Amino acid sequence: MEKLIKKADVLLESLPYIKTFYKKIIVIKYGGNAMINKTLKDNFALDIVLMKYIGIFPVIVHGGGPQIGKTLRKMGIKSKFVNGLRVTCAESMGIIEKVLAGKVNKEIVSLINKHGGKAAGLSGKESEMIQAKKHKFKSITPETNRPEIIDLGHVGEITSVNHSVISSLLEKNRIPVIAPVGMSKKGETLNINADFVASHVAAALKAEKLILLTNIAGIKNKTGNLISTLNKKDAQKLIKNKTISDGMQPKVESCIKALSKGVKKTHIIDGRLRHAVLLEIFTKKGVGTEIVK
Repeated sequence: MEKLIKKADVLLESLPYIKTFYKKIIVIKYGGNAMINKTLKDNFALDIVLMKYIGIFPVIVHGGGPQIGKTLRKMGIKSKFVNGLRVTCAESMGIIEKVLAGKVNKEIVSLINKHGGKAAGLSGKESEMIQAKKHKFKSITPETNRPEIIDLGHVGEITSVNHSVISSLLEKNRIPVIAPVGMSKKGETLNINADFVASHVAAALKAEKLILLTNIAGIKNKTGNLISTLNKKDAQKLIKNKTISDGMQPKVESCIKALSKGVKKTHIIDGRLRHAVLLEIFTKKGVGTEIVK
């Protein structure tokens, strides 16, 4: 009987959070191990379905780095990254789009539906939802100490998000699942970092929260200890002094951008934990780093 009472206590602990987030939009960037490990994939789908049934509106933006890397390797194409962004040639862009908007997106939709949800897959190109331009990455050349523009190929920088398609799906009680592919004014297909897409989508929808799943516990300081809460100003300092770098930098920049555009809270959490999304939303402590205004 005591075990049953403890279960009831756990449910009651989540009640204030259920009230707070009822009918609110939460954008979740889904990636890393949570997309590869079968148990974690099932747990994630169950988390999303539960959120929906208790009255929250989840919107998923997914990555697909490991799947893309595996496919490119099979085709003899070597992956190269600059500041956490994948350099994308014309040849690999077609492959990346097929992996993201085809294989990965359909798998996520199918898994959510299998567990009782009503998901709908979208590419950022549909209805010109994600408009973008080619990303120009500037780097300081050590020899000259001057900025140099590095060509990342078909890598996009978002210029605008038309959220009408997403909003329409939410009104129809569906769970949008978005592949991070955009289109330029010239009609070029562009590969866009999923963290950036999630950030812009959250801003366009005036989301309550933006949650980014990662393969680490969260943001750590110079001594390797987890930082549970950061404000925008301190996060920018950590980027400047290189405490935050490589693949973590685009995630933190995405959070800062979302906060500046009206998203109330952002979170970088450990997607290797079972039910990480629920633990972050419905418990006081959470399971990663929150970045706030």
